[in-house]
Amino acid sequence: MTMIRRSWLSAAAVAALLLVSAPAAQAQSADVQRSFRAFLDRDIRPAARAQGVPDSVLDDALGGLTPDMSLPDLVKPGDDGAVAEFNAQAEFKSPAAYMSEKALAGTAARGRALLAEHRAVLARIEAAYGVPAPIVVAIWGRESAFGTADIRHDAFRVLATKAHLSRRKAMFREELLAALRIAAEGHLPASKMRSSWAGALGQPQFMPTKYLQLAVDFDGDGRKDIWDSVPDALASIANYLRQSGWQPGRDWGFEATIPAGLSCATEGPDVSRTIRQLVSAGAARVSGRPFPERELAGTGHVLMPAGRFGPAFVATPNFYVIKAYNNSDLYALFVGHLADRMAGAKPFRAPWQTPPGGAMTRGDVYRMQQRLVALGYDVGSVDGLAGFKTRRSIGAFEAKSGRPETCWPTPALARSLG
Repeated sequence: MTMIRRSWLSAAAVAALLLVSAPAAQAQSADVQRSFRAFLDRDIRPAARAQGVPDSVLDDALGGLTPDMSLPDLVKPGDDGAVAEFNAQAEFKSPAAYMSEKALAGTAARGRALLAEHRAVLARIEAAYGVPAPIVVAIWGRESAFGTADIRHDAFRVLATKAHLSRRKAMFREELLAALRIAAEGHLPASKMRSSWAGALGQPQFMPTKYLQLAVDFDGDGRKDIWDSVPDALASIANYLRQSGWQPGRDWGFEATIPAGLSCATEGPDVSRTIRQLVSAGAARVSGRPFPERELAGTGHVLMPAGRFGPAFVATPNFYVIKAYNNSDLYALFVGHLADRMAGAKPFRAPWQTPPGGAMTRGDVYRMQQRLVALGYDVGSVDGLAGFKTRRSIGAFEAKSGRPETCWPTPALARSLG
């Protein structure tokens, strides 16, 4: 009887709290709506008009717009500003999940068919920009499932919400203004502009500023149509990579064995050696074949996107050009490996392992980064993402404390950092 009464009281208490909190939540929502409208009317509309966007486009794009509070990475009223515990973006989740062999094999098979189907236009694109067709098609596949993905968000709602409430307000404000210019210039009506949850557009998933800078009309119809024209979409991808520094004639990288004597803490694009020097230090291709002669004098970098718990690579500068498209090691690796698979390469030789103690959340990594920074290590951005600077700082800390170098965040390492 007592237990039943306690349960009833608990339920009543919860109900009372909900009754109290509901008006507060409604008031907060109304405050957000008002501030959102004020932001659009007092900031975005005048700024867009100054860039030549007519009121008719502003009304089509922004009229009646409400913030989308379901989007990830927003700083909502009452938030404490702490980083989210879990990652919303696939590229920064588990390496093993992202590099699913099933997904890679299926995407590669479809990619090979599309390489054949669009052979003529891809040959012209490769001749014009120097970017291999498989790399272009791999990005196409990763970004929009070769143009078949259902991209359903209202681009203006996404960009306006993030310009008002995200952690990167200034960046998304610029993107929102660029999207308004796209509509004003007649590339696509505002009513038809759909995007990802991050505001990326079309088959290549360009942010609006990148569209204005890098989209091309390759089919010659007078429009830079990355939404419905395959030649325009593919050529725009190639132009993006070439303008980002793609080196024609070089590969993106090679899966390799990196011996213990070649420290994982030497990873990164800012640590450069020739591939010949890396070979002298013990790096070797897992295939057993030598590195191509044309590559030996070129710059190479150690790449270990899962530390010692996954495949290792010798990357060329072109790997980091792919990263310019999406700033994730796993993304660039997926694209490079997928391109190789289209050309007949085998799956990764080394497995993607689960680190001892299991995976860590983004919040766990964020707190680890804070402790490493306090100890004087350079982790890059303290953002909860295990980028190359965080990985090599972990390796340097492990070596200094007499631990085996893994260059990867683990629960045991977090405990040792205190």
